[in-house]
Amino acid sequence: MAHRTKLIAALAAVPLLLGLASCASAGSGDAADEVVKIGVVGKADPQWAAFEKAAEKEGIDIELVDFSDYAQPNPATTEGELDLNQFQHIVYLADYNVSAGEDLTPIGSTAIYPLGLYSTKYDSVKDIPAGETVAVPDDASNQARALLVLQSAGLVELKSGGTTFSDLADIDEAKSKVKVTALEASLTPTSLPDVAAAIINNDYVADAGLSFDDAIAQDDPTDPNALPYVNIFATRAEDADNETYLKLVEIFQTDADVQAGLLESSGNTAVPLEVSVSDLKDSLAKVEADTKAAKG
Repeated sequence: MAHRTKLIAALAAVPLLLGLASCASAGSGDAADEVVKIGVVGKADPQWAAFEKAAEKEGIDIELVDFSDYAQPNPATTEGELDLNQFQHIVYLADYNVSAGEDLTPIGSTAIYPLGLYSTKYDSVKDIPAGETVAVPDDASNQARALLVLQSAGLVELKSGGTTFSDLADIDEAKSKVKVTALEASLTPTSLPDVAAAIINNDYVADAGLSFDDAIAQDDPTDPNALPYVNIFATRAEDADNETYLKLVEIFQTDADVQAGLLESSGNTAVPLEVSVSDLKDSLAKVEADTKAAKG
């Protein structure tokens, strides 16, 4: 979700690198001689070459189907043109399931790509005085996630406790340490001279002359509020127990070369995670409920 945190915020309808018409269904069996088709975004990322080699060692033949349009892998999985996909976090999957009326399900986690809070005035969140102003992106998905980061850092308190749809109106100003202003995402870095701190999307960190190590706060991978932003393998609900698919998830999570490639492709910002499937499904159910409520 390039850094996968941008999956919701940066969707663009662009041509597919590969046409779906050429993708025959691999079926849902566990036979070792079947080709497992996996939809990805960024096949050239180093983890995928390592993944193919590791799968081959286990006698599993996989075919990586590369997409440049984030909107396509889920429908292709639903229609059986893909067996699995790995490109999205739970928030994105929930929106697809609710919008399309489908039931794709997570069968394993890969990593989270933290969203960070940066400051040129303060070295620590604790140093930020009460009443100061913090900037967050103004687009809905990034703003909600930014507010959850601020809440985890103890800078704001959200009336609802925080959801993937929280916005500025959800801030309990009387119980919050700082004020929050929303700016277009590309402007939060340039706001740093004028605010105490700003949430900066990963894509703009380097452009702002910052490094990811400069963040004074970010998503805590162990915080339940961060779970919806964990990237996942997803498949059709009826194939959730497919042994071959589950073995592929295990390979991704445990093979040293795959993990090294994952870190390399993310500029060492990815935080690999092995979250239980039950926790992933619980998170998906909650986000789907929130999504339905938000869509009215």
